[in-house]
Amino acid sequence: MATAERSPACVHIRWMIRRDMPSVLAIEEASFEFPWSEEEFIRCLRQRNCIGMVAERDDEVVGFMIYELHKNRLHLLNFAVAPSCRRSSIGSSMLAKLAGKLSLDRRNRIMLEVRETNLDAQLFFKQLGFRAISVLRDFYEDTTEDAYLMQYRYRPTASEVAPVEESNRRMAG
Repeated sequence: MATAERSPACVHIRWMIRRDMPSVLAIEEASFEFPWSEEEFIRCLRQRNCIGMVAERDDEVVGFMIYELHKNRLHLLNFAVAPSCRRSSIGSSMLAKLAGKLSLDRRNRIMLEVRETNLDAQLFFKQLGFRAISVLRDFYEDTTEDAYLMQYRYRPTASEVAPVEESNRRMAG
């Protein structure tokens, strides 16, 4: 994953637990014009394939992400960093943790939707290697706004690529 020229974030990224909810809701409220309600968070997190994680700094929740596990991809549903902590590599650290769950033979990409008006988020994700792959017309229930479908693809390491090239050479003769 591409990284910005920033100092590393001293954060601990861990599974979200029930007592994190007030902090997560406060970050959500401060971050979005149309925030998720506590009920929406709980409904989502009760699904078997839905995972919540938080970024903690000095025992304070400063960011969170909610994502779904699918057969060949991770789908980032909600992602935010506390406004007072933005541009300090916390978001990059969270996405690096998520990208670390990708592999060549299983889940090989991260997908997410970004509002067309959320230029900061578009630029943030682009800087980390995400690319807009399509426009989703009238995507949101709360407005007629479109969304960009963005994707980050896993890039195999040299050791993962080499065995494939070696077996192709053997077959070629």
